[in-house]
Amino acid sequence: MSESEISVDNGVNVQALLDARVALADAPEAAQFQWRASCEWKNGTHSHSIVEGYFGLGEQHMHKSVFKFDADHPEVFASEDKGATPVEYVLVGLASCLTAGIAAVAQNRDIQLRSVIATLEGGMDIQGILGMDSDIRNGFDGIKVSYKIDADASQKDIEALVAQSQKRSAVYDIVTNPTNVTVEVN
Repeated sequence: MSESEISVDNGVNVQALLDARVALADAPEAAQFQWRASCEWKNGTHSHSIVEGYFGLGEQHMHKSVFKFDADHPEVFASEDKGATPVEYVLVGLASCLTAGIAAVAQNRDIQLRSVIATLEGGMDIQGILGMDSDIRNGFDGIKVSYKIDADASQKDIEALVAQSQKRSAVYDIVTNPTNVTVEVN
């Protein structure tokens, strides 16, 4: 089999994504999605969240499974460490979104991936969240994303994959741009 006959398969149905772009151009209202999660406090700093449904393409949808997430704080915060911290979930979301984008872009550009490993680090001065210094922000002071990518591509092409993924990532956008958040008590 010649190199031109070898099919790239990163597990992404790019044609379906391209077809969605065409369909949504004619019905932009269908592109309006609403993602949902619910969270229940358990004890201390431990909470349990679920994700089961969302709205999109003009109707309600249910995931194939209910996804469950436990969040807590580590023992060094006098907590029970029954789950990842909420800020670690932010890192997971960012890593997952960027990595999914790399797979999709690679598929579209006929680049076969062998492995993609992301390592994320977020720095934080906890004096802010502890109320010790109101001038210190409560969130990350920065996030570093490092990739190790093994692919049938040049370093330049791999860097272009990462850049395009970053450009199209919803979570990257959420983390790097202000997002209006409304908090209500019913």
